[in-house]
Amino acid sequence: FFYFDSLQDQFDNLEKHTQWGIDVLEKYIKFVKERTEIELSYAKQLRNLSKKYQPKKNSKEEEEYRYTSTRAFLATLNEMNDYAGQHEVISENMTSLITGELTRYVQELKQERKSHFHDGRKAQQHIETCWKQLEASKRRFERDCKEADRAQQYFEKMDADINVTKADVEKARQQAQLRHQMAEDSKAEYSSTLQKFNSEQHEHYYTHIPNIFQKIQEMEERRIVRIGESMKTFAEVDRQVIPIIGKCLDEITKAAESVDHKNDSQMVIEAFKSGFEPPGDIDFEDFTQPMKRTVSESSLSNSRGDGKSEPKFGSKSKGKLWPFIKKNKLMSLLTSPHQPPPPPPASASPSAVPNGPQSPKQQKEPLSHRFNEFMTSKPKIHCFRSLKRGGAGPEDFSNLPPEQRRKKLQQKVDELNRDIQKEMDQRDALTKMKDVYIKNPQMGDAASVDHRLAELGQNIEKLRLEVQKFEGWLAEVEGRLPARTEQPRRQSGVYETQNPSGVNSCAQDRESPDGSYTEEQSQETEMKVPATDFDDEFDDEEPLPTIGTCKALYTFEGQNEGTISVAEGEMLYVIEEDKGDGWTRIRRNEDEEGYVPTSYVEVYLDKNAKGA
Repeated sequence: FFYFDSLQDQFDNLEKHTQWGIDVLEKYIKFVKERTEIELSYAKQLRNLSKKYQPKKNSKEEEEYRYTSTRAFLATLNEMNDYAGQHEVISENMTSLITGELTRYVQELKQERKSHFHDGRKAQQHIETCWKQLEASKRRFERDCKEADRAQQYFEKMDADINVTKADVEKARQQAQLRHQMAEDSKAEYSSTLQKFNSEQHEHYYTHIPNIFQKIQEMEERRIVRIGESMKTFAEVDRQVIPIIGKCLDEITKAAESVDHKNDSQMVIEAFKSGFEPPGDIDFEDFTQPMKRTVSESSLSNSRGDGKSEPKFGSKSKGKLWPFIKKNKLMSLLTSPHQPPPPPPASASPSAVPNGPQSPKQQKEPLSHRFNEFMTSKPKIHCFRSLKRGGAGPEDFSNLPPEQRRKKLQQKVDELNRDIQKEMDQRDALTKMKDVYIKNPQMGDAASVDHRLAELGQNIEKLRLEVQKFEGWLAEVEGRLPARTEQPRRQSGVYETQNPSGVNSCAQDRESPDGSYTEEQSQETEMKVPATDFDDEFDDEEPLPTIGTCKALYTFEGQNEGTISVAEGEMLYVIEEDKGDGWTRIRRNEDEEGYVPTSYVEVYLDKNAKGA
């Protein structure tokens, strides 16, 4: 029994050890699973980081990525995306090759372990049953032997007693013989049971139990080998992505080596090159003698001068240089929009408008009057803040420095040429389709594409006219053609064509033939302007007084520079009535004023206002 108990203890120890081995395997599976989650989280954070610093589409940031340093940074962000992808590969491979495989193996291992220990317990129970049978046979044999001895002694006693009848003696003899026979049978049974037990015991300890232990040992060794292979796979999964990660790092290094400070500096120079000529030396002004202050002929505004000092606006020592004054803003102060005002909505009859639409029959007289008023009346110049409101720049980009203007015009010409090519491609395709329809009428009606062909032709012609217009402006900038100052395509040109003798010096075109800013005035007609008064006009920025109020009859979207948007029913202040050109000047608040069509508002002038 001690041996059996000892063997049972061994089974218990083995059961605990194998369970510990399974626990170790499950712990390793959990470790790898957490590692895969970390890899996924790290990859996600890397991708989010890369996305966070990617330039936004159609934004200023996207333009900044033309420099080599920012392009290298963009390449780094892209490589970080690939770098994150390799960590995702690590997670996927560890999940499939380690976590998934080991999880299945653990289930199989548990089933196998359960089976082996079940067989061991079954063999143990069988040998214990055989042992109990042997003990029972042994005890029966011992009892029968003792009974036979007592029966023999009782017979001998009865046989020796002379007082006992012969029948009793015979009965005692038969009982003794019966007991001896039972003892012999028990002996034979015990002997047989003993032999059987010895055989079973030998089989148990030399065959069954060793086989079960061998299977348990093999199972445990396979578990140990499997966990070792998994650890090796753990390292191999990382090692497999090292070359690709190395390539990512090599690309980052390559991008860093491509940074060219000279190229970036040159790009900045090209981007912000203005084309202005540097100013010359400033002449000494001697205040010891009574003489008028003059501005040097070699100042920036006259660096291209022809040796003749020309009168200019703003000749005070404050140094107001035309390149830094948006001259198109100045001209918008002088005039209302030079295009005719739009008609009121068709739903309203002209009689419903108190100030009915007044078409400017002749702009020359009102413009001259307005310019003279500008030169003589200080309140006519209002605050420049109202001019800083939105509105697209001039179509010819004349608000830009010469070099930047040339680039913008060139881009516009290229864009229009691409549009023309697209339209021509569509026209060629439709022409081929029409030929197919003519040859095979069952495929379609050839006349159905004529309307579209006509539209394409008109579009191409319009685009070509646009190209010619922009190429002309580009030629002016590049100095291939003389400045076309006779064309009223800018607000300054309006003055030049309408009153060339009176306001030429004020409305001179803002550019010389090579596209640089200049304040050169006409050498043929010059207008003497008191410099001090003109400077004061800009310095004081006093708003015009209100002369009445008005109510908007219709909604007007002021999209041109100098105009202002109003909503139907809105009440506003009138600061300048219609001069005959169809526009009325109004004010909403200190910072918002401009022109609206006279036919769009109902004006209520103050009786005490000047000229009411």
